[in-house]
Amino acid sequence: MLVPFRTATFNRISPMTNTWPPYPPPDETELEKAVRLEEEKVAKRISDEIERQIELDRLELKKKRSETKILLLGQAESGKSTLLKNFQIHFAPKAFYSEVDAWRAVIQLNLVRSVNVILAYLSRASDAAAAASPRFSRPKDDLRWLKMRLAPLRQVEVILNRLLGVNADGLDNLSETEMDWDSGKLSEVAVGSDFGWRTLMRTEKPRPTSKFWDDLDDARKILEACRDDIVAMSQDQMVQNVLDEEGIQILDEPGFFLDQASRICTMDYEPTAEDILRARLRTAGVEEHRLIMESPPTEKGREWVFYDVGGARGQRAAWAAYFEDVNAVMFLCSISGFDQVLGEDRTTNRLVDSLKLWKTICSSKLLEGATFILFMNKSDILQKKLDAGIRFADHIEQYKDQPNDFEHVSAYIKKILLAIHKECSPKKRSIRAHTTCATDTKMMSHILGSVRDIILMNALEQTHLIA
Repeated sequence: MLVPFRTATFNRISPMTNTWPPYPPPDETELEKAVRLEEEKVAKRISDEIERQIELDRLELKKKRSETKILLLGQAESGKSTLLKNFQIHFAPKAFYSEVDAWRAVIQLNLVRSVNVILAYLSRASDAAAAASPRFSRPKDDLRWLKMRLAPLRQVEVILNRLLGVNADGLDNLSETEMDWDSGKLSEVAVGSDFGWRTLMRTEKPRPTSKFWDDLDDARKILEACRDDIVAMSQDQMVQNVLDEEGIQILDEPGFFLDQASRICTMDYEPTAEDILRARLRTAGVEEHRLIMESPPTEKGREWVFYDVGGARGQRAAWAAYFEDVNAVMFLCSISGFDQVLGEDRTTNRLVDSLKLWKTICSSKLLEGATFILFMNKSDILQKKLDAGIRFADHIEQYKDQPNDFEHVSAYIKKILLAIHKECSPKKRSIRAHTTCATDTKMMSHILGSVRDIILMNALEQTHLIA
């Protein structure tokens, strides 16, 4: 008669003798042994799977505790990417400088785009002047030498656009696609592909036979050949007069490198940290950046995950998917945008839109446990505008007749932002607000140290590792 499997019985202490029964039993048949061994194998497999899952859960919990998740939110061109670069400079400098090759191409593209847009604008202004009054067209016609000598830069832009994966449909309509004529602003370099940009970052040693690197070298050789003419254009008084007359604001933009053309237009050009901070690059969609802390020693190896999300209106619908399980929200409000409108909606004031966006973020219940850090960014540009006599009240009527200086205007904006946070937050929470110029590394060094400490302290509290 077949005896049922008795492993459980064998593993139980006898109540009479208080000893373990013999294992395996001495009278076990071959069939019983086969059944016992098979069931022991199954039990061990189940036990191993449970232990494996426990270990995975433990590792996942450890990862979450050592990983800090941060959302970078704000309008397009508010300075989110520049803030991220500051974090890299201060806490992961080795990783930051390992990307120099990629940033070199972006900076040189920024410069070439500036030159091509200026040439297109001079041509447009000349045509307009000729149509209005032919006798005034001659001075601008004299700048035709620029267009001829710098014509090769159009090909350089085509090459760099392709290698970096920039969203560009060509340069035939450069004056329409690259320039916002009403505001005198360049459009951003928009990277929508992973190919070129990431290839530059990942390639440790270029192969001489690689077409990718050959094309890049060709673009740089053309740029170097045009170097003297670019410098001459930047110093030409007639060019400056035309731009000033038409109110072109290229000089105030972060991606403007014409004043550094002599240094940048060389084959051996090495970008500085300041160059990289000034570079313009907008990635379409949501980008995840993993930063491994290199300093301070107590935080070395800790991973910070930044989600840099597109700030244009059409991209904001994708934000909510990243709201859960984040440690901190860094919101950037461009306080210099009070006299500008959205590129996608010419009827909406940029500062007003930023305030509405801030209200939406503050109201989200998904973010109620996150640390909120507010950056009132582009303070340097605000200062320049107010000093130049641009009246804040002319664009923000509620400001009325209050003083038109930086101290009062910035305090007014900060008061509104903090009031929105207090009124709209699902529950009471603290907030840190900083008035910043993200391209000022000295200013940002002190601020980011404070920001890091606040985020880490709150993250520890959320995981109950401190009281």
